[in-house]
This record gives sequence, C-alpha cells and structure tokens, in this order.
Amino acid sequence: MHLLLLTFVTFNLFLVAFADPNLSPYVIHEKRIGIPSGWSLAHRHDASSTLPLRFALKQKNIEHVGEFLLDVSDPNSPNYGKHWTASDIVRKFAPSNDSIDAVRAWFLESGIEAHRITLSSSKGWINVHVSVEEAERLMNTEYNVYKHVSGTKHIACEAYYLPEHISKHVDFVLPSVHFDAKLGRRSANDGPDIKVGVPGSGFNGLKKAGVFKDSFTNLENCDQATTPACLRALYDLYHEPQATDRNSYGIVEYTPQAFVQSDLQLFAKNYSHDLVGKSPGLVSIDGGVVQTTQTGIDYNGESNLDLQYGMALVTGKQPVQLYQVGDLVEGASFNNFLDAIDGSYCTFEGGDDPNQPGIYPHEDGIYPDPNPNGYKGKDCGTVKPALVISTSYGYNEADLTYAYAARQCTEYAKLGLQGITVLYGSGDNGVAGSVGNCLNDNGTQSTDGKRFNPGFPASCPWITSVGATMVKPNATVFEPQPEQACEINIYSGGGFSNYFAMPDYQKYAVEGWIQKYGQEYVNDYGNAWNSTGKIYMQSRAIPDISANGANYVIAIDGAFTFVSGTSASTRTLGAILTMVNDVRLLVNQPPIGFINPALYSSNATLALNDVTEGNNPGCGTNGFNATVGWDPVTGLGTPRFLGLLGVFIPAQFDVTALVGGTKITL
Repeated sequence: MHLLLLTFVTFNLFLVAFADPNLSPYVIHEKRIGIPSGWSLAHRHDASSTLPLRFALKQKNIEHVGEFLLDVSDPNSPNYGKHWTASDIVRKFAPSNDSIDAVRAWFLESGIEAHRITLSSSKGWINVHVSVEEAERLMNTEYNVYKHVSGTKHIACEAYYLPEHISKHVDFVLPSVHFDAKLGRRSANDGPDIKVGVPGSGFNGLKKAGVFKDSFTNLENCDQATTPACLRALYDLYHEPQATDRNSYGIVEYTPQAFVQSDLQLFAKNYSHDLVGKSPGLVSIDGGVVQTTQTGIDYNGESNLDLQYGMALVTGKQPVQLYQVGDLVEGASFNNFLDAIDGSYCTFEGGDDPNQPGIYPHEDGIYPDPNPNGYKGKDCGTVKPALVISTSYGYNEADLTYAYAARQCTEYAKLGLQGITVLYGSGDNGVAGSVGNCLNDNGTQSTDGKRFNPGFPASCPWITSVGATMVKPNATVFEPQPEQACEINIYSGGGFSNYFAMPDYQKYAVEGWIQKYGQEYVNDYGNAWNSTGKIYMQSRAIPDISANGANYVIAIDGAFTFVSGTSASTRTLGAILTMVNDVRLLVNQPPIGFINPALYSSNATLALNDVTEGNNPGCGTNGFNATVGWDPVTGLGTPRFLGLLGVFIPAQFDVTALVGGTKITL
C-alpha cells in the first residue's frame, strides 16, 4: 500500500546528534504547519515536568496490508472470505526485534535508564518517562502548552527530529505535533458551548431541522419526514433476521453522549413496535456510562438517533451492541475504542502513562484515570468486535498528522482482515470540513479558507465512507429514482484525500469520473481540490456509497424532532449490511467484512441506485455535482438490499426463499 501525504513536507535536515559520534545525524520526522483553529500558544512547558513519551514503532509487513485485505475482500479472489484471526494479525504485523532493539539502545545511549523504558504488550509501542528538558534534548525540539477557547490545555511541539537510523523504525511520537485533543465545555463566561463527548474538536453534531408534532406513517410524505418505514421502502429492506445468535451490529458512542431509554420507547411505540421493552446491549469501555445528568439534544440527540434507527431497522429480533466509550472525567478517542477491540493496538500497559492534572499531554483518554471518580481500569483487547461497526464521529483530515492518521487507518485494515465491516460518515459540510473549516494555502484551517477539506477516518481507504441523500421534494419512495444528494440542513461530504492514495478497488469507477468530469472542476476550482490528475499518485476518493440522511424523525426529550446528517445515513447502511450478514450466516458463509471491492465491482450494478442530482457546496464553491456513475457527492449511489444479496450470496442459494416478508424479488 502506498500512502500519500501532500500537506506534510518531508525533508532532511542534518543536525549534531548530542556530541556522541555513535549516533547518526538527525532528520526531521514530523512538522506541523500551523496551530489548529481555536488554539493559541500559552507558554513554554516547564522543563522539570514529567513527560511520558510514546514511540509508535513501524510494523512489520505493514506496507502490504492493503494487498492482504483485498485478497480476502475481493469476490474474484480465491481467498475471498477467508478472514484472519487476531493471532494471525499479531504474527504478521508485530514490529521486528530490530526496531525494538534500535530504539531501546538509542534511549540508553542518550542517558535514559532502563527502568524508565517499557515495551507495550503488543510490542507496537515503546514508552519512556522523561522530563520535558530530556524530551527536548532527545528530539531536538521545544515543548509548549497551548490553550483552546474552551479552556482545554494541550502539550505539543512545532516539529521534532530523530536520528536517521532511528527515524526508519518509528511511525510517530506522542505527544508531539499532534492536536488530536478532546475538548470539554466552555465555562459560562467563555461564550457558546463547544460540542461535547466527541473524539475530536471537528465534529459539530447533528443538524436540527425543527420540531415534529404528528405521528408520521404515510409513505407518500417521505420527502418531508424520514421514518423507518420510508427507509425500508427506499432500500427494499423487508427481512426478518434468523441468524441473530451469530450476527452482531455495534454502534459506537463517546461519553457524555448518551441515549435515553424513555425516548427509545416513545419512538418504538410510534414507529417500531417490536422494540417496545427493549434496549441495546451496553458494552462499557474505559468506564463508559449512559449518563443521565446532562440532557438535551447536544448530549442525547446523536445517541438517540443512532439507537432508534439502528435498532428499528434490524428489528427487535437482532440484538444491537452499544459501545459506550470513556468515563465522565477523561472522555475517549477512536484509539481508546480500538484498544478495547484489539489488544495489539493498545498504546501502553495499564498505569504506565500518568496524567498531569489540568494538562492533556496526549491524544487519547488516559486509563487508568487518576482523577476522582475516574475509571481505574484500562480496557485492552477486552471486547469482541461486532461484525458491522458504525461510527458517526470524525475529524477533519487536516486535524491530524499524516503519521497518526496512517497508523489508525492501518488498524481499520486489520479489522477488515478479520471480517469486520467498518463504516464512517463522509461529513455534513460538503467539500468543507466540520464546522465549515476549509484549508488555507499554507495548510492551516479557517472558515474563510479556499481549499477543500476532506474528513478522516472517512478518507481512510480501508473503511466504507457513507454520504447522504434525500428524497426529492414532492417525490415519493415509489418512483424509479426518488433520491438526490442531500441539500436539507447538510451537504454530503465528498472529495479527495490529501493523505491517502487511491486504492485499486476504486480506480476504474473514479478514473471514469475524472476523465469525463474532472477537468471542468480543475478549470473552475484550480488548486482548491486535490485533483488526481495533478499529483504524483491518485488520491482516495469519497464517499463510497450513500443513504438517506435528511429529516429523520427522532424522539428527544419526550417529543419528536427532525435531524439530518451522515450520522443517519451511516446508521441506516450499517443496519442493511447487518441484514446481509444475517442471510450469509444463514447459509453458513463468512461475514461480508470489508465491502468496498465488492461494491465497486461490475457485479454490484443492480445492487445500487444511482443518484444523479444535487451537489455538495463549501469553501466558497458549489462543490461537486452528482452524476451518472460514481461521483464525489454520493459515491456509487444508495443500496438495494436484495441487490446486495445478489452480490454477497453465492449463486447456488435461492435468495428469495431466504428473505422473509419481502414483496420484491431480484
């Protein structure tokens, strides 16, 4: 797999390595272009303070992870569906002893005593406890304390250097140039609230469209309000699951985001009677709790949407797992969740990375949490991942350094190797990033930037990126082409990655779009977007697929409200794919796993509804237009459940006999 970083400039800068002739010259390892929006430099960090450093070691064979994944995910491969075990993953990708020995020897030669050096159980990280002064000397840098407008503090440096012979063994170092810091709420005197309970500063929540007073059940009005019945009609989703004991659907939430059981029941009584009396299966990660003290749409809207629709569409027969991540004190990030479902990903063994009160020298939640009432454990490889995992949250790609994003993207490939389907929304701001931020010429972000700003993990080539559509005004779900790109309250995120190269599975579809339409956008927008004809390697394009994301009716605070977002479309697609897994398991086939190679294959033509209207404006432009075939607004289009069964169920099985309750045939 080739990864491409366009906003990160790599160059060699030779420095004196301490005065020790045994150490090689230093080279720059990572450099940050600017401070993210909302942050400012507060002061130099205290030189005597303790700074736990974590060095992510380069993983063995990792350059081939994409090839391995496609080998088990491409329906034309002889190894299709032959997924790996967790042990297979560890054996194939564990860093080499050469990398471990080289970094450890460097620490010792630099005066770091052996008792301050620890190796994670996965052998993927080396941790060293040093003072700020030692860290600055070790990496030829300066550490500062930065402050966000919310009051959150963060430790970072502008750039850091490693000896040339060490740099080749290290992916990245934490803390360093990264600003993947979690934000809390502002105080009452600091202005408007920051959205809470999210793994990054970029996510700005659902778009509320108004209050809905009537109990909507008429399929003739799905252009005005979306309900489970509308979605079933749009996507042929009429199936009673039968392999529920082997199947699983996981929905991820980050504390203090929490669903409300009484709202779930109100929704069930109106739109999904088989959910009456039911609740999701709570899987608490790092002290995750469904809190009830903070309420309202900012705290409950996202989780209420996710659980109400995720559960309704797979019916009351199929249990749904709620992965609630992070305690009320520390919160959590994507990496904390990944730690829990894959022990080989854990950044450190419990207790060896202490927190500093009032300062966040880390990108992820630190557990055990030393704060009062904090979670005193560390969940590492404790959770069996569901077969389909759906997440609503995300960052702007530019919020993270390339090395950090690439490391996490690789983990999603590992999940795919194990037969797990991972879905992320493509974003709600068209070609702009979350909260409408766009890129400036120097790579920084602002609301008046002119360059397109893709999201992450949506841009990772090893997940399925989900855009949003809507039923056309005055159209009904019974029409041949009832949908267009979403233009109610949100615009479907789409475009091209600045970090990741185009994977082989989407080249045919995307290159067809480039040849037919791409030049007009180059002419209109110039360098505003990462046009694949003007860079060294073609870029990962998003989204892959879409689903309705407009005017979902949800129960919140005991009443019904409209909300819109790729959160909604991602949850719907996850439910549909869970039902596809149900049928596969019923005929003793392995789960679908990473679906993108199958979606982009010629066999999937009848499995998708092409969406050809609407656009996704942002960054002072009209964005891209939906067109025939793949486009950077709605991807390949929207799913047809029975059509997907035609792709994923072997030909010798009678699909119509396996699907209960449907009136539609292939």
